[in-house]
Amino acid sequence: MANLAHLEQTIAGPLEFSGVGLHSGAPVTMRMLPAPAGSGIVFRRTDLDNFEIPANGRNVAKVSYATSLMRQGVLIQTTEHLLSALIGMGVDNVIIEVDNLELPILDGSALPYVQAFLNVGIRTQRRRRETIRVLKPVEVREGKKFIGVYPGSGYSIQYTIEFPAPIGRQSACVDLATESYGEFISPARTFGYKADEKKLRDMGLIRGACAENAIILGAKGPENGPLRFDDEYVRHKVLDLIGDLALAGRRIEGHVVAERAGHAMHTALVSRLMKDRSAWELANVPVPEAQIEGPEAAELTDSDLSGAALQGA
Repeated sequence: MANLAHLEQTIAGPLEFSGVGLHSGAPVTMRMLPAPAGSGIVFRRTDLDNFEIPANGRNVAKVSYATSLMRQGVLIQTTEHLLSALIGMGVDNVIIEVDNLELPILDGSALPYVQAFLNVGIRTQRRRRETIRVLKPVEVREGKKFIGVYPGSGYSIQYTIEFPAPIGRQSACVDLATESYGEFISPARTFGYKADEKKLRDMGLIRGACAENAIILGAKGPENGPLRFDDEYVRHKVLDLIGDLALAGRRIEGHVVAERAGHAMHTALVSRLMKDRSAWELANVPVPEAQIEGPEAAELTDSDLSGAALQGA
């Protein structure tokens, strides 16, 4: 995982993105602002009097083809790619301002966010980071679909997908403690079958999808290739999973296994894990002495380094 700080982090300056929503097709401008330590990830609808929706499990809306959040009837759609990039790059605290109901799809991956974070910089804050340490297995099953989280050090994911040709069955194993999210996961794009386009559009979905923001699959393969990875499809499902599990309110410390799961099962796992308080604990990440040495070291206090209350618990 990029920048494995032991203290919380935020972006070093504001960022702005513009584009269209994948499903709504509506134009949207999004700004990201640094946020104080302990505040977490908060969405703000600037078109609705700056109404705020924290990114946690309490605010998960109906989930099918994307992960959306809702609070008091106010909606934020298709949050998973940005949440994935924030977790993958170690950004704990940020305010995300949007002027419409859906985040911009950009190129269909999380790579534009990663590049923007690296360009503006990621700033370490004076609060010890906490993780959700898994203490016992928690599983969700639905026919042949399955997802579970198990005790383990670090944050590792094993994901298997099975789709009609030309995708077939693909598997990926990722250890976010040792592999670069920015290099191995963030470039993987969302995908869909050309044959499903009319049905999905009739359902009010993918109205913003095009060859510039999604892999479009024909009978023989991608119509807008080449792929960025041979296994780009399963890597994108890992990307989605990381974003959906961000709704637990902290990075997971454990091992996740998914078989033919999707957004609904990802968020169902978050809900089941959060409801079983015996299945996890908040764990402080140790702070090496070298990390708190220097001109700011004298400013560190016990209260600065105490953990915030878990969001979404």
